[in-house]
Amino acid sequence: DLDACATQRSVFDDPIQAPHHLPPPEYENFKNFDVNLRWTWREEKAVVRIIDFRVLLVACIAFASLNLDRNNLSAANSAGILPDLGLATNDFNLATTLFRISFLCAELPGQVLSKAIGPDRFIPLQMGAWAIITLFQFFLTGRTSFLICRYLSYYYKSNELYLRLGLFWCTMNLTSFVSSFFAYGLIAMGGVGGKEGWRWLFFWEGVLTLLIAIGVAFAMPPSPSQTQRKWDKKGFFDDRQAAIAVTRVLRDDPGKSTMHNREALGWQNLWTSLLDYHMYPIWVHGLLFGIPSSPVQQYLTLSLRRLGFSTLLTQVLNSVQYLGAMVTGIGIVVLSELLDSRALVSAAEDLWILPFLVAIFKLPKNPKPWTYFGLATVLLSNPYVHPIQAAWISANAGDVGNRSLHASYYNMMVQAGSTIAANVYRQDDAPEYKRGNTALIVIACTNIALYVGSRFFYKTVNARRQRRWDAMSEEEQKHYLATTSDKGNKLLTFRFAY
Repeated sequence: DLDACATQRSVFDDPIQAPHHLPPPEYENFKNFDVNLRWTWREEKAVVRIIDFRVLLVACIAFASLNLDRNNLSAANSAGILPDLGLATNDFNLATTLFRISFLCAELPGQVLSKAIGPDRFIPLQMGAWAIITLFQFFLTGRTSFLICRYLSYYYKSNELYLRLGLFWCTMNLTSFVSSFFAYGLIAMGGVGGKEGWRWLFFWEGVLTLLIAIGVAFAMPPSPSQTQRKWDKKGFFDDRQAAIAVTRVLRDDPGKSTMHNREALGWQNLWTSLLDYHMYPIWVHGLLFGIPSSPVQQYLTLSLRRLGFSTLLTQVLNSVQYLGAMVTGIGIVVLSELLDSRALVSAAEDLWILPFLVAIFKLPKNPKPWTYFGLATVLLSNPYVHPIQAAWISANAGDVGNRSLHASYYNMMVQAGSTIAANVYRQDDAPEYKRGNTALIVIACTNIALYVGSRFFYKTVNARRQRRWDAMSEEEQKHYLATTSDKGNKLLTFRFAY
C-alpha cells in the first residue's frame, strides 16, 4: 500500500536509547531532522527517485569518466605501447606497482582532506587531477570510488546502499565495454601529427574526463539539506522531501549524524579507528579478494595479441568480459540483499573463479587462441563483490569518522592487493605462468575459508553483546548508555552485519 506509513521503527522509538542518538546541532542536516515525522511509501519512493536521478546518476557519470582513464592502459597495450617505449612485461609490472603504491600512499591524506572540505568539492578536484595526469601521458617517452561511496551513504539507507553500489560498479563494466570500442577509434588516429595512436588515446580521454569533472563540480550537492546552489536556487527537494530524506537515513543509522560533512578528522580519530579490530576481517578481504582474477585481466590484451589476434579483434574480445560482469555483478548484490548475507555471498566470486583458474593452469604452452579467450572471459565475468564489501564497511563502521577512515583503510588494502597481483605473472614464468596461476589458486581457496571465518566472527560478537545487554535490568541499560565511553560500533547495542 503506497499510502501506508513508511516510517520504520528505530532507536528513536526506544525511550532508553533515543536521547543518546539524537543528532547534534552542528550536524549539517540538523534543521531537517524530525524524530516525530511520519511519511508514506509514496512519498519515500518519490524522494528516492530524485536521489537516484540527481545524486546516483552524477556519481555514476563521475566514476565512468575515471574508469575511461583507468582502462586506457589496457587498450594502449593492444596498440603496442610496450614495444614503442622499449619496455618488457616486467617493466609493465613495475609501472603498475609504482602506480598502485602512489595511489595507496595518497589514500589516507586524500580521505582526511575530503572529510575537511567535503566530498562534493574533493571528488571533482581529484577527477580534474586524474584527467591532467592522463592527458600528459600523451607526452610519455619511456581512489575516488570510495569517496563516492561515502558521499552516497549520506542519501541512502543501509539496505538501499548495496544495490546502488552494485549499479555504481555496474557503470564501471558498462564504461569498460564501451571504452574498448571508443579506444580503438582513438588508437586509429596513429600517425596524426606523427604520434602513435596510444598517445591520442591518453590525450582525448584526459580532455573528456576534465570536462566531466567541471560538470560534476556544479552538479554534486553537499548534503540532502544543501541542494540549493547559487546556480540552482530551488534545489531538488522541497522542505518536506528534505526532512524525509534526512530523517529516514538517520532512523536507519543514527551514527551518520556524529560529524559535520565539513568536519576534519583528528589524530584521535585515526588512532581509534586503527585499533578497531572488529573491522580487520573486511580489511583482509579487501587485500585478497581481487588477486585471483587481476593478473588474468591485466594481461588479457597482451595474451590475446601474443596468440595472434589483431588489435581490433583484441579490443572487441576484451570487451566481452564486461557484459558478463555487469549481469553477475548486479545479480550477486541482489542475492546478498535477498539472503541478508555479506560474508558467504562474497565467497561466490572465488567459487566462480577457481575452476577456470585450474583450467587455465592445465592449458598447454601454446593453447588454442579461442580456448584461452573463452576460459579467461568466463573467469573475468565473475560476480564482483566489491560493492558488497564497500557497503559492508559502511554498515559496520558505526559512525561518520570511523566510516570515513575505514573506507580509506579498506581501499588501501585493495590497492596493496592490486600491487601484489601486478607482480604475480613474471617474465621468467611466461607464457604459461604456471607458478603464478598456482599462487592464484591457493589464494582463491584461502579467500573462501576467510569469508566463512568472518561470518563466524561477527555472529559470535553479536551473540555475546546480546547476552550482555539482555542480562542488564532497564535501569542498568539506562546507566550504561548515559555513562559509557563506548561509541559507534563499540556500543553494546550495535550489531555487525555479516
